[in-house]
Amino acid sequence: MSDEEGKLEGPDLTLGVSLSDFKNGMLFGHVDKDAVLLVRTGSDVFAIDAFCSHYHGPLAEGLVVDDSVRCPWHHACFDLRTGEATRAPALSPLSVWQVEQAADRVVVRRKRDQAGPARTAPANAPRRIVIVGGGAAGFAAAEMLRRDGYGGEITMLSSDEAPPVDRPNLSKDYLAGKAPEDWVPLRPDDFYSESKIDLQLRTRVVAIDGKARQVVLGDGKTVPFDRLLLATGAEPVKLQIPGADQPHVHMLRTLADCRAIIASTATAKRAVVIGASFIGLEVAAALRDRDIEVHVVAPEQRPMERILGPDMGDFVRALHEEHGVAFHLQDSVTAIDGSKVSLKGGSTLEADLVVVGIGVKPRLDLAERAGLQIDRGVIVNAALETSLPGIFAAGDIARWPDRYTGDSIRVEHWVVAERQGQAAARNMMGLREPFDAVPFFWSQHYDVPINYVGHAEKWDEIGVDGDIKGKDCVLRYKRAGRVLAVASIYRDIDSLKAELDMERSQKH
Repeated sequence: MSDEEGKLEGPDLTLGVSLSDFKNGMLFGHVDKDAVLLVRTGSDVFAIDAFCSHYHGPLAEGLVVDDSVRCPWHHACFDLRTGEATRAPALSPLSVWQVEQAADRVVVRRKRDQAGPARTAPANAPRRIVIVGGGAAGFAAAEMLRRDGYGGEITMLSSDEAPPVDRPNLSKDYLAGKAPEDWVPLRPDDFYSESKIDLQLRTRVVAIDGKARQVVLGDGKTVPFDRLLLATGAEPVKLQIPGADQPHVHMLRTLADCRAIIASTATAKRAVVIGASFIGLEVAAALRDRDIEVHVVAPEQRPMERILGPDMGDFVRALHEEHGVAFHLQDSVTAIDGSKVSLKGGSTLEADLVVVGIGVKPRLDLAERAGLQIDRGVIVNAALETSLPGIFAAGDIARWPDRYTGDSIRVEHWVVAERQGQAAARNMMGLREPFDAVPFFWSQHYDVPINYVGHAEKWDEIGVDGDIKGKDCVLRYKRAGRVLAVASIYRDIDSLKAELDMERSQKH
């Protein structure tokens, strides 16, 4: 149905189609040059832009749930009636089209007028909301506040140099040189002034005064709040070895980090990636796309085995080796002396570029000093509120009650952070809606996407459906017979259905 570029072929909808033409409730077509998706649910027929506003995923290959459609690639969700992006990672709406229906014929000719959902914040919404953090959760919260009609003050305090960016792109297409820089910002710079969001960059928050309801900045200034969202995220674990502070040794977290690595690739011929995490291996793939020799050093027996299990770990290693990556597993780097990288096993590697990806740790200092309840993260309730009323937490720092497993979990995933930011925004306005999204992430290695829904820190069984080596598989991670998580390669609809099953099986 689709070619390598994700283009689809379909009928000319201005000429009309029959209801009998629908398959699985969806039909792809065109109005002039515009790609349109028709969706039939019961007696209703909806028409909406055919491609996701996030990364242009083909919605015709997605899943219809009630009056919404979910993207097969990264599980964004759109309202069929309004076109609104109701779930991250998509943030921008799609156009909806006017449907003319007579007997069993359906014709689509023009877009509907679309002013966006006209919502107003609750009457008791707070007057001043402060967001600490400029990452996924912080941005998603600010954007959702305005989208939901919040008219009060929004102050966003970020230690970053750049406005919020699409961080997954930094280790994928942008680092590989396949994506232009204008893909990286989540919104243009003028979005913040036009939306009346006071975004303060290069701003360090040093304390939270819960009683006085204000945050204290590094320069001594204070910012008052009625509601506060802590979205400080995580920071890379630093390599504690001789030579780790040299100019050609990099970590990857911010846009500035990514730009520095890209600048190094102009002259680099050999790179060492320390760590076989998702970030580390995505960096390895991006550097291979730039025709740089890559060696990966990591202590584990298989890359990503702790998350994906041994069979997927072997597959990931083989995939990278097919693209020329050399692995040095069950080993570690002990020193970096110029271009010489020394390994614990006794060998040395030559590298004019070193990228460290040995994990991240949540930024909890502010929360701890503020007296918030901490347990390997900031403890929040189902509404993402911390132990201090009026102070919320979202993203990499938040440990929340997962409604599917019943466990208290903390997850370092981009989509989770965005969805938590959106939920926190609504709850800071007083709506008190429980956060019930199922965790989801994706990882891209060359042309192979790996999707993962759910959360399984431990399992006692992995059920495999399909062929891992053939890049056509679903893996179900089970504990005591219950599926906790599902990983997949090129089984997008199965991944979407697994997410939906978990949503519908949540504990209340």
